[in-house]
Amino acid sequence: MKFKIIAAAILIIGALVGYKFYGDKVEAETAKTYETAKVVRMDLTKTVSATGTVQPKESVEISSKITARIKEVLVDENDEVQSGQVIAILDGQDYEAKRDQAKFKLTNASQKLTRTERLYNIGAKSLEELQDAQYEYDTAKSALEEAESDVNETVITSPMDGIVVGEPKTPGTMATQGSDNPTVIMRIADLSEKLVKAKVDETDIGSVAVGENATFTVDAFPDDKFRARVTKISQTDTANSWDVSSSSSSSSSSSNAVIYYYVTFSAPDPDNRLLPAMTARLDIVVGRVKNALCVPISAIKTDGQGSYVERITKDGKGVQTAEKVYVKVGLYGEEFVEITDGNLQVDDDISITYEAQEKKSSTKQTSRGPGGPPPM
Repeated sequence: MKFKIIAAAILIIGALVGYKFYGDKVEAETAKTYETAKVVRMDLTKTVSATGTVQPKESVEISSKITARIKEVLVDENDEVQSGQVIAILDGQDYEAKRDQAKFKLTNASQKLTRTERLYNIGAKSLEELQDAQYEYDTAKSALEEAESDVNETVITSPMDGIVVGEPKTPGTMATQGSDNPTVIMRIADLSEKLVKAKVDETDIGSVAVGENATFTVDAFPDDKFRARVTKISQTDTANSWDVSSSSSSSSSSSNAVIYYYVTFSAPDPDNRLLPAMTARLDIVVGRVKNALCVPISAIKTDGQGSYVERITKDGKGVQTAEKVYVKVGLYGEEFVEITDGNLQVDDDISITYEAQEKKSSTKQTSRGPGGPPPM
């Protein structure tokens, strides 16, 4: 009898120990560990990124209005020039000869007109002859004015204050006139202030406005940030893809292309470190909130009722418990998002653990192999 009592006690104790072990094991398996972050207050900034090119504030290509060989170039690359300064001289011998001929013809026409007027007054010449003499004089006068203008065009002056950018053409080069492909003798640019012309895609252009500030970097000075301000937003995309006059084939081929708009920035450069054509990588400030209640973007989750975060609390044993807290979000920054409404306090612990949704299991039928039974 005593042996049976001892055996029963041993069985009961074993069962209790086994139950405790099983319960601890189940609790350990069901307890979930969350990676957490704090709710904080901070100044939040939203930016739009874009890539652009540094350009001078103003530039001009110097070409000739006449065709002639370059005789002298009076400036060199990087020279500063003033408006009206003589910068090049063309060979004007042919034009000077034409001017002298025009002067001679005008002298003859003037003398003929004088004689004809005198004879007309005494009745020796008709009105028609007087009119012909007047026409010859006017034609000779216009020819002289044109010849003198051509001679004046052999002296080329700067139309603006600026700096010679790039090497000018060398003396002896033939400078040809024309509206399609004239010879560019030199380029002059106003580098007192730089511009940055950037492309912003259509998903971000609605956030950008004239007057907004930006910062940018260039590869030449990767550790330095330069300031800029939006001065102009183009009203058409870079490819004018809205233009229905373009061919249907080109329209269809570009229908899937990303749409970009040009945005122009002023970029002060008092030390003249920015050079034309440098690539600028911009961050445009399109929103700013002071002392905002913020959580990491990774903490925001959604369900059928809206956006929420999981607030994490711990019990006396250190076991974490997640509580859904529905929130309204405001401005998005690079890593944090503003919380405009919701029962959250500074220093609350919230989950930033990613949870993949469980997929429903499905039963797949396998095809029957050679000689095997049909699928059940």
